[in-house]
Amino acid sequence: MNKEILELCGKLVPQAYVLQGAQARTSHENKIKHLIQHRKLPEEAWDDQTIELLLDELAVMDSNNFPGNCGVGERESRIASSLVARRHYRLGHGIGRSGDITAVQPKAAGSSILMKVTNSLVLDVIKLAGVHSVSSCFVVPMATGMSLVLCMLTMKLNRPKARYVLWPRIDQKSCFKSMVTAGLEPVVIENVLEGDELRTDMAAIKNKITELGAENIVCIMSTTSCFTPRVPDRLEEIAAVCKEHDIPHLINNAYGLQSTKCTHLIQQAARLGRVDAFVQSLDKNFMVPVGGSIIAGFDTKFVEQIGKAYPGRASSTPTLDVFITLLSLGAKGYRQLLEERKQMFSYMATALSQCAAKYGERLLVTKNNPISLGITLSLLDDPKGEKATEIGSMLFTRFVSGTRVIAPSEVSQVSGFSFKNFGAHSDNYPTAYLTAAATVGMTKSDVDIFIQRLEKVLSKFKEQATDSELEKNLKQ
Repeated sequence: MNKEILELCGKLVPQAYVLQGAQARTSHENKIKHLIQHRKLPEEAWDDQTIELLLDELAVMDSNNFPGNCGVGERESRIASSLVARRHYRLGHGIGRSGDITAVQPKAAGSSILMKVTNSLVLDVIKLAGVHSVSSCFVVPMATGMSLVLCMLTMKLNRPKARYVLWPRIDQKSCFKSMVTAGLEPVVIENVLEGDELRTDMAAIKNKITELGAENIVCIMSTTSCFTPRVPDRLEEIAAVCKEHDIPHLINNAYGLQSTKCTHLIQQAARLGRVDAFVQSLDKNFMVPVGGSIIAGFDTKFVEQIGKAYPGRASSTPTLDVFITLLSLGAKGYRQLLEERKQMFSYMATALSQCAAKYGERLLVTKNNPISLGITLSLLDDPKGEKATEIGSMLFTRFVSGTRVIAPSEVSQVSGFSFKNFGAHSDNYPTAYLTAAATVGMTKSDVDIFIQRLEKVLSKFKEQATDSELEKNLKQ
């Protein structure tokens, strides 16, 4: 309320009461002023009322909410359902313009401010997470796979004759399909087995560069976050090779922002070599609904070029979701989530190790993977992996989601390409295994319940194996 309205209110109730209310509102407005002025994530979390006050103020600045507005264009943010309008805080214009996802919209000052501030908050969080020298980023309303496509298509614009993408194998379909969807030719670099870990084969990468010619390579796509026993790529070495041969370097950092080890690898790679862009998911790192990601980099001009390559305006829903979430957490709250995730990783590693040992299995030794853990499933006389796969199904029916059981399998087709043992990141990994991830937001209770249900499933299979062995001995 402005000063004139407050004076009028003072004629209805005692002036002292009005002043007290005005002071309370000023405390909310001071937070908003500081946010708009500095565009940094507040240290302390905001309450819902302050967040909603800001969103209401921004919505009032969009043309669809102007009193008496007469829209005669094809896109005037008309919303038929009041439920939908409320769900989006009456912010219906989206973000960006037809030529640039980060451009300001004349009809949507409020939505444009939301987009600019959110991108600044996200940049602040990336630095907080450990990538200190990142220069620019933006939220895009596409999940990680399609955001990788956008990055590669932009790189291709700068290297029109190039058509190959060198890809250290990571068996996750969206990663592979992103290259095919971009119209490029994937060159699969098989991993090397070091102990239990599957690691980047740098010699194979260098040989492929020599064979294909650096000028014919659109980029090398490396990975940080991945399912064990695959571990993060040798980012520093890849970045050095990219710098030496003038090859763009794209990092798939899907859920690596929550790991200080992954962010440190990105920071060091940029310091020692070349990193053009790195992409991370909003839902995996910030606990918001699926549908958005962050494209970030160390060269502001190149990040801007990626934004300009996005055709048309974009949904503001992912931007709105992460904006609300970050203000609800504050820098202190997000740091606490990162620290708790580390603790849960250690706790789950101990619990899984003890559980595996009880049934004659062991925890895979994958010290370079800071998020995903795995245990062997060698107890089963199961050459085709049928029983191992059943373990995964039994866990799912017991409301355990997110685990992956990997067993020997036939050749799989992914976008027309053949992979042996797809899911294992390798043609010939020596054992079947089960994986689980310690990700942001996980609690001790989640781990305890998972271990309890896993023990019941493993116990059942051990009993079946014992009965089968007894039956075999009796027949002999």
